[in-house]
Amino acid sequence: MLEAFTVSTGVVALGEIGDKTQLLALLLAARYRRPVPIIAGILVATLANHAAAGALGTWLTRVIDPTWMRWALGLSFLAVAAWMLVPDEAGDADGAGSGRLGVFGVTVVAFFLAEMGDKTQIATVMLAARYDALLAVTAGTTLGMMIANVPAVLLGDKAVKFVPIEWVHRIAAVVFAVIGVAVLAGVGS
Repeated sequence: MLEAFTVSTGVVALGEIGDKTQLLALLLAARYRRPVPIIAGILVATLANHAAAGALGTWLTRVIDPTWMRWALGLSFLAVAAWMLVPDEAGDADGAGSGRLGVFGVTVVAFFLAEMGDKTQIATVMLAARYDALLAVTAGTTLGMMIANVPAVLLGDKAVKFVPIEWVHRIAAVVFAVIGVAVLAGVGS
């Protein structure tokens, strides 16, 4: 359970740097300058999105033959490793207006939708299937999202200037690839 939590936290924290949802956090912070409702919105959206993704991953382990699941997971981790090397564009995350929802509501809706089909959501499905530990994976992936996004909200665009995003993406790709190879080799099964 601790391994599921720590791996989930690390993989998502690395994978989120430079991701469209982190860019969305930067855009919301620059636009609204209200960090508390933005951070709370990110937390709520991530918990809801990743709990659903984790539940899907856990369910898949019960309906797919373990041998097929191992191959599907291993190849999926390798595919996400390659996907990590493709940076997101700021335009992918743009378009949030406040209207009646307020800053918190806009953040919840925008983050939940931006996370649909995103690398970190797919990673959450795969991690939950790999570890069969829904709570640990959901908590870990949510913490990873917060680790990556809270500094983006608090520091704005200054945060990404200190970290070479290309290197973070490469490290995350290596982590996903190592997990993929380990799953295919049957390590930890």
